[in-house]
Amino acid sequence: MRGVLVYARTATAAALLGAAALLLPVPATQAAGPADAHDEPAVIAHRGASAYAPENTLAAIDLADRMGFDWVENDVQRTKDGELVVVHDDSLARTTNVEQLFPGRAPWKIKDFTAAEIATLDAGSWFGPEFTGARVPTLKQYVNRVERNHQKLLLEIKKPELYPGIEKDTLRVLRQEGWLNRHHVKHRLVIQSFGADSVKAVHEQRPDLTTGFLGTPAVADLPKYARFTDQINPTHTSLTADYVAAVHRLKGAHGKQLQVNTWTVNTAAAATRVNDFGVDGIITNNPDIVRDAVGG
Repeated sequence: MRGVLVYARTATAAALLGAAALLLPVPATQAAGPADAHDEPAVIAHRGASAYAPENTLAAIDLADRMGFDWVENDVQRTKDGELVVVHDDSLARTTNVEQLFPGRAPWKIKDFTAAEIATLDAGSWFGPEFTGARVPTLKQYVNRVERNHQKLLLEIKKPELYPGIEKDTLRVLRQEGWLNRHHVKHRLVIQSFGADSVKAVHEQRPDLTTGFLGTPAVADLPKYARFTDQINPTHTSLTADYVAAVHRLKGAHGKQLQVNTWTVNTAAAATRVNDFGVDGIITNNPDIVRDAVGG
């Protein structure tokens, strides 16, 4: 059965790679998604087009671009020697061949490997043979590819408790690569995290940046979050129309309506449901399915 599933997924990816160039691009939206709650929600490719290419790789954001999606989401963590890399899990085991190359170093945590060691890993073959040789990108490589593709970036600081000071490091790389100029800050960049203190740190160091908190705070606590963030970004299974309305009644850190980007929505039914709630953005592994469902 696994062989059949891999074949089907590979065939789907190959078909999309061939056909995506024919798709028209999605109309540009402001950073943080559409400002008007009545607009179609922004469709955000979660870890790139991760249903069809290995997550958080350059191949995944390139495919999202060819499919016509402006917004991509990624995860950033820090290596043993201080390099920022784009990986979701705090272990390299699931999405690379680290167990084969470094068998004696379980549990293969990112923080225990140097950037040079991580650069030797295959981050694509686990997903499909056509992606063999894909690498774990550094944050610098990733944002440069997003820039080349003229895409927009929803950047998640992953597990900040493991990496003290990662907010400053992330902002430094973004500044060095030109992502903290006025245009990028206003239109093309959002930084989010599950860590409220991490979001606060970003807001304090760069008050001009759009930020998002990943989670579903109690309605009574929303005003506290609105002081340092512009978005409340909950899992779609926790959402109700009343909750979205409660968020929208508040103004965020920049004096504009607090917004809602929800995750990870991978079916047409779920996309239609959250769209009916009035969300501003939908984060998805299947951006094509969501776009077809909501028109974003």
